[in-house]
Amino acid sequence: MPRKGLRDLEPSELEGRRVLIRVDYNVPLNEDGSVGDVTRVEATIPTLRYVMDHGGRPVLLSHLGRPKSQVVPSLSLAPVALVLAELLGAPARFVTSTDSSEALDAIENLPRGEVLLLENTRFLPGETNNDLDLAARFARLGDLFVNDAFGSTHRAHASVVGVTEFLRPAVAGFLVQKELEALNTLRGAGRRPFVVILGGAKIGDKIGLLETFLESADVVLIGGAMANTFLAASGASTGLSLVEEDAVPTARRFLDTGADKLRLPSDLIVALPDAADATAADVVAASSVPADLAALDIGPDTRTAFGAIVRDAATVFWNGPMGVFERHGFDAGTVEVARAVADCTAGGGFTVIGGGDSASAIRQAGLSDAVSHVSTGGGASLEYLAKGTLPGIEALDSA
Repeated sequence: MPRKGLRDLEPSELEGRRVLIRVDYNVPLNEDGSVGDVTRVEATIPTLRYVMDHGGRPVLLSHLGRPKSQVVPSLSLAPVALVLAELLGAPARFVTSTDSSEALDAIENLPRGEVLLLENTRFLPGETNNDLDLAARFARLGDLFVNDAFGSTHRAHASVVGVTEFLRPAVAGFLVQKELEALNTLRGAGRRPFVVILGGAKIGDKIGLLETFLESADVVLIGGAMANTFLAASGASTGLSLVEEDAVPTARRFLDTGADKLRLPSDLIVALPDAADATAADVVAASSVPADLAALDIGPDTRTAFGAIVRDAATVFWNGPMGVFERHGFDAGTVEVARAVADCTAGGGFTVIGGGDSASAIRQAGLSDAVSHVSTGGGASLEYLAKGTLPGIEALDSA
């Protein structure tokens, strides 16, 4: 989908102009209200600096959490402005409203060399259902529009899609372009073997992705709670493991049609479902989970087998942990996969981490910089890989 980007604009289109930029600052907050992870903010800095270097005045829109069209003080973007100023090395003003005369005044008085962050777009009724009246009010805030919110680009919201009905040019920021370049490389999958690793809990969220990858990939490794559903579909005893019962028929269909490409765990780490750590854990065959225990990680034989497949790959996509990696002792499978992906990259492979828990896992393993690309948008990356398009990309100017 060729779409215009920032560098396609003439310098005069930025000089002195109000540049309305949709960013994705939906960041985790600590108990004291401070920002817990700055990755998404950091990822937008190249776009902001480019706009500022070319005389533009950036005005930023973002959401945070799910306030359901109500003002929720704990979901204010005010703490993000502090982080933004530090990362950008320039003043970042914050306005406690969005589509208001206060915001318009602040924008008109915004000096060059500074950015303005407006309050949470989801405080406003109409944002999530793409209300065009709200979109028109957003459009008053800028002279042109830049979408640099990849993690929100699969949402047809007023600040992502609707605003482009009223504000042009509408182009992609550097983060969005970087994400699409990485994902398009995966969709092409020209370098073989192409290995896909899928974990996490739900098959339902990844049906389209599975169908796509069972056609394009050479091997699809299944771990995490998703593996439990596939194992149940194969007739294995799953004990108290998390199984998506409604998805068992779907898993059985995939086993029937993609058995030559699918790889399921051969062994599992099991313990009581609520076990805080692996002190009392055991290793069992994947087909024989005891009735009173649950699978919480892939086992050592599976770790070795999956690791070998990943290290020999030329292209890798990973989405979803291999177990309950946030609990001590049940992270071994996820860590081994992270190391294998890093080794593949070091050997010249092209590797992409599909956001969400996988991005958290690769950071937890200290290997974020050892892979080719870590996506800032889990849901957006999955939808793009499955469909080849996103609402927020379709809304931008054609190249």
